[in-house]
Amino acid sequence: MNFDFRNPYPTARLPVFARNVVSTSHPLAAQAGLRMLWKRGNAVDAAIAAAAAMTVCEPVSNGLGSDAFAILWDGRELHGLNASGRAPSGWTPDYFKRKYGSDAKTPPKRGIDAVTVPGAVAGWVAMSERFGKLPFADLMEPAIEIAERGYLLPIVVQQKWAAATPELGKLPGFAEAFLPWGRAPEIGELFQFPSAARGLRAIAQSKGEAFYGGEIAQAIEKFAVANGGSITARDFAAFKPEWVKPIGKDYRGHTLHEIPPNGQGIAALIALGILEKFDLASMPVDGPDSQHLQIEAMKLAFADTYRFVAEPASMEVTSEQMLDDAYLSSRAKLIDMKRAQSFGAGNPAKGGTIYLTTADESGMMVSFIQSNFMGFGSGCVEPNFGISLQNRGHGFSLNAGPNQVAPGKRPFHTIIPAFLTKDGKPVMSFGVMGANMQPQGHMQTLVRMLDYKQSPQTACDAPRWRYNAGLEINVEQQLDKATLRELQARGHLVEVINDNYQDFGAGQFIWRAGDPKREGYIAASDSRRDGLAAGF
Repeated sequence: MNFDFRNPYPTARLPVFARNVVSTSHPLAAQAGLRMLWKRGNAVDAAIAAAAAMTVCEPVSNGLGSDAFAILWDGRELHGLNASGRAPSGWTPDYFKRKYGSDAKTPPKRGIDAVTVPGAVAGWVAMSERFGKLPFADLMEPAIEIAERGYLLPIVVQQKWAAATPELGKLPGFAEAFLPWGRAPEIGELFQFPSAARGLRAIAQSKGEAFYGGEIAQAIEKFAVANGGSITARDFAAFKPEWVKPIGKDYRGHTLHEIPPNGQGIAALIALGILEKFDLASMPVDGPDSQHLQIEAMKLAFADTYRFVAEPASMEVTSEQMLDDAYLSSRAKLIDMKRAQSFGAGNPAKGGTIYLTTADESGMMVSFIQSNFMGFGSGCVEPNFGISLQNRGHGFSLNAGPNQVAPGKRPFHTIIPAFLTKDGKPVMSFGVMGANMQPQGHMQTLVRMLDYKQSPQTACDAPRWRYNAGLEINVEQQLDKATLRELQARGHLVEVINDNYQDFGAGQFIWRAGDPKREGYIAASDSRRDGLAAGF
């Protein structure tokens, strides 16, 4: 790909060119990954070390109680990993309706009854056992050191920490872990997390067994009982991550790969399958036609995703049916270039997150994502081992349908790693964080790179929009003003947002420039977070 490296957008970042690369949303995590590569580990070792460090460095987005997904290229083929947790054995619609009222529609947003079994640690172990080179305990060393010695709080993390405190401050264990002086730490203040260091040591020494069958699982059960929850050590012991085959869709001579449902990655594939029917490159990159067309394609994709995607065994249609070319052509014909629309689902049956990526000079590339969901997740923190627990259970429905809660079931998931290939060969490992912004970010950045030849860093820095519901979209303040006015004239209900982190996600990108031993990679890190792309 002959990128245009001229960048017309405001940015604090330049692309990084190296043979071994780690790109994350926190510099200390990027350095943790590089430490593993310097020790002659591979990209999987680097990804796990960076992910462990991120649980300490960016607790506003993830923790030891997170879920995770990965897509990795092992040098020969792609592998997908679904390390999203399952519902406790006691969870039924009646369980929640008895506790929260007959009119409750979902499990609660916060608290212990929002917590499914965390899968991230099991995902780290599975990746290490199958593809890693270094001892698993070595991968935990940087995170343990950071948790014990502490780190100075960066700007974006501090802003989100302070914003979450009023809602979460009284939840079990939160203040003890995250309000060390009775308040959120200030920018540049030293934050130490000794309980998480204990948890990381137990995980390192037992290769994860303490988390799923030992002292950590027992501690979480005791914590849950004390706070009215039903999750048990037996639920932890029953959990296993699942290796899966990624699903894909061709676009402009490349193939985008995503993890199959229960995640929302299929939304990016649907949107690109629709856009494939149009000549985007003939439209100005930041002009109203290109942006309108992408918005409408994304609306169509979400209409089907929210209607049909769930745990695969509960879905009414298959991923193949949702991605059928003839079906997507029929959906593309619904787009009116002069008018914004609110779309319903079609009928395909007829036919709070961190993302990181790593690559090494052997050619191995890892696309990895883990999350506590809504910022700090449930707001509950097991105090002995610093386990900040996600709130993925809130993604279930209590009403009949594909995503209705049931014992041992996985909820609809928002976090999605992505991977791009061409002719069966690796091209790019990438992802964009931020709830339903993720497939939107995948689509928008790929269009910029593949249709308009913008470099990964330029595509990362370019203004984004975010579709919400109906005709409502948010746009970043740097979006072209003439384009903004024209989108409004076409019926889009536009709100301009100044907080880029909150609404528009943040991405990490590693593009393979050629033979990794010679040309290496081109890496980018989104300036919407405190991140860093680093390599050697």
